[in-house]
Amino acid sequence: MPELPEVETVRAGLAPLIGGAVVRETQVLRDSCVRLLPGGPGQFAALADGARIAAVVRRGKFLWFPLTHAAAPEPTDVLSAHLGMSGQFRVHHGPWAEAAAPHPHCRARLRLERDGARLTLDFLDQRTFGYLHIEPLVPTADALAGGQGSPLAAVPGTVAHIGRDALDPHLDTAKVLRTWRRGARGIKQVLLDQTLVSGIGNIYADEALWLARIHPERPASAVSAAQARALLDAARAVMARALAQGGTSFDALYVNVNGESGYFSRSLEAYGRAGEPCARCGATIRRESIGGRSTHWCARCQRRYAARG
Repeated sequence: MPELPEVETVRAGLAPLIGGAVVRETQVLRDSCVRLLPGGPGQFAALADGARIAAVVRRGKFLWFPLTHAAAPEPTDVLSAHLGMSGQFRVHHGPWAEAAAPHPHCRARLRLERDGARLTLDFLDQRTFGYLHIEPLVPTADALAGGQGSPLAAVPGTVAHIGRDALDPHLDTAKVLRTWRRGARGIKQVLLDQTLVSGIGNIYADEALWLARIHPERPASAVSAAQARALLDAARAVMARALAQGGTSFDALYVNVNGESGYFSRSLEAYGRAGEPCARCGATIRRESIGGRSTHWCARCQRRYAARG
């Protein structure tokens, strides 16, 4: 599933292209793409057609477009995009009649108009776990901007329970460091809990734990304050580096809005490197399924926790 750097790469690519555009026509090519709307494609079109995309916003792995309507100049609802395992957006410039035929994995096509120019926005999803939805905005609990890309202090209803992400300037760092150190869960499970800090998925959790030299199964309650701080710094560092390289790609399922892959997979230190030597100490990188997730760590740098008797 795309993680924060991948989704931010998509957001940053879309914002200058479709921000301010008006949705002139929608075409849903697979009904399950809008499965959360009881009225299906018809309701999706009725809510989207004629709306203006005010911004392109992200929190963690979640992406949405606040919409304005003629009768309400301020956004009251959003077009939210859940990318699932393989969701992608592609932008085609030029007259609608000249747009290429939809890709076989295209699930929805939006015809947009921006500053007199026409463009086409396609939502592709090979594995079909992703979907589009139009839903109300709700105020943020702290009255601060809901996500990257807009100052609006609101988020989609389906995102209201999601914590701020590691790169969010409004993240309450002191609170995060306290909550990460509570309970008996392994620290990797805590990192993957999107209600605490969003945007850290399986790949970047392994990378952050490697950088901070912490074993993924170390109980949260056994993580010191200094370790928690180092772990948050590590998560921010690895995601910032991935973002600079356009995210991580292992196959053609993740690309940016121009159809280009990210290159951070070439810089991974732990994830996907089972059996290879650790770049830091030379010991073997190990892999096990922990909590149902493939997990990688260095056998020497990240020693297992043993409680003192």
